[in-house]
Amino acid sequence: MDYITHYTSPLGGITLASDGEALVGLWFDGQKHFASCLDPLQETRSSLSVFDETRRWLDLYFKGTSPDFTPTLAMRGTPFQIQVYEILRNIPYGHTMTYGEIARTIALNRNRASMSAQAVGAAVGHNPISIIVPCHRVVGTHGALTGYAGGIDKKEWLLQWEKMITFAP
Repeated sequence: MDYITHYTSPLGGITLASDGEALVGLWFDGQKHFASCLDPLQETRSSLSVFDETRRWLDLYFKGTSPDFTPTLAMRGTPFQIQVYEILRNIPYGHTMTYGEIARTIALNRNRASMSAQAVGAAVGHNPISIIVPCHRVVGTHGALTGYAGGIDKKEWLLQWEKMITFAP
């Protein structure tokens, strides 16, 4: 069974989801693919330790501080999606990476000549843990702000916000 709770951010409501041990989802309310990886049987519960940890992370982030920890995560998706999400987790605050760069990284890791940037885009769009797994840091060629399941306005806000974050040493 999965559990959900809610968080109010400067960008609106966020739904958090957990399997009871780890965070499995973090979505802006109403975004594309909202809660698509959750068990249909859900229970609202606000008192899980992973929810407390995630709220603390979000509080720090939205206060303008780079959190020095990551809540326990359990990424859900295909093996390809999980590989994309691991790359996303390594994009530093204040930086971006293109879909093409991620595709080239995966191609190198798989010892292939190439990988589809469109396939990467589809995986990025289904990222179940927004913000913490920073899909908003992925941009199109030449830095173009392309697709974001939470909305381009939120992507733009998050990227601008991160330019002002105090980075932990």
